[in-house]
Amino acid sequence: MSYTIAAVLTGKARAFRGEETSAIGKTPVGGARRVGFLGIDGDEQADLTVHGGVDKAIHHYPRDHYDWWADELGRHDLLNTPGAFGENISTDGLTESEACIGDRYRLGSALVEISQGRQPCWKLGHRFGITTVPATVVATRRSGWYYRVIEEGTVAAGDTLDLVERPLPEWSVARA
Repeated sequence: MSYTIAAVLTGKARAFRGEETSAIGKTPVGGARRVGFLGIDGDEQADLTVHGGVDKAIHHYPRDHYDWWADELGRHDLLNTPGAFGENISTDGLTESEACIGDRYRLGSALVEISQGRQPCWKLGHRFGITTVPATVVATRRSGWYYRVIEEGTVAAGDTLDLVERPLPEWSVARA
């Protein structure tokens, strides 16, 4: 299975709510970016106790869900471009019901492995201005997932995400 990477996104930690900071505001970047063990060059996480690290180096959110969210929330400006959910990778055609824990993919030239589904925090609700968004993400299993980086490399929009290995086909991200 192969998917085209529609966007590679990064963000910097910024003031978010009062004294809180967040790097949830990801925007598309051009050209190839280095993929290291802690994520994509130029990307940050504000609270490293719950975000980032080797098991949450890259966040992938399916662009497939954006139309559903637009129906649910109304035409929200955040849904006009990739990055609404703080993702680093945006694709079409691969969702939580098809992606499995332990799947290994070639992400450009890097090798990545799905480590876990995303567990959204309050910042996602604050970003949208709708406090129920995190609970809706969980209830509908539209969470996206995290990758750990097995082999470093580079990635750019237009590259492919190619399935290399699926050791646990019964453990979809949606099921987990």
